[in-house]
Amino acid sequence: MTPSTLLRGSRVRLTALTQDDLPTVAEWHQNAEFLQLFDALPAYPKTETSLAQRFDDTDKATDAFLFAIHPLDSDTPIGYVELDGILWTHRVSGVSIAIGEAKHWGKGYGYEAMQLMLQFAFEELNLHRVQLTVFSYNQRAIALYEKLGFQREGVYREHLQRDRKRYDMYLYGLLRSEWEKGLKSQ
Repeated sequence: MTPSTLLRGSRVRLTALTQDDLPTVAEWHQNAEFLQLFDALPAYPKTETSLAQRFDDTDKATDAFLFAIHPLDSDTPIGYVELDGILWTHRVSGVSIAIGEAKHWGKGYGYEAMQLMLQFAFEELNLHRVQLTVFSYNQRAIALYEKLGFQREGVYREHLQRDRKRYDMYLYGLLRSEWEKGLKSQ
């Protein structure tokens, strides 16, 4: 691995999330469908100010890394990916990804961004385990995580209610050894 490929793939690159990105990100946080896929909190619009505070807090944190996702040919972000809640003693972290607009969903951007983030997590940060949660109705995300090698490890049964229905939330994990094995089989 050369340093130039650490955060750059064949289709996307991961960069710092900047103040210039906030209007775009705030637009995504006006979309209820986006919010219901991304977060268990109630789907309510977020302002640039509140997002700026959240991103600033993450930037100052010692247990989180947040990156904007950009196609190689654009300076406009299409999403973001984050490692958070890192337990350095145990070398464990959560990961999350958000692709902002439906026109970018299902095109492989999320897959490549997650590959880059996992490379960063396991090779640069020397983590042992990366985990995530996903809602049972988010089949596109579940397919992505399983394609990346994540294993379903548990179920939070009827964890959230959306549109008068109860949904499970799944826990997925990926160990460094599993990630390395997946690299060898590619």
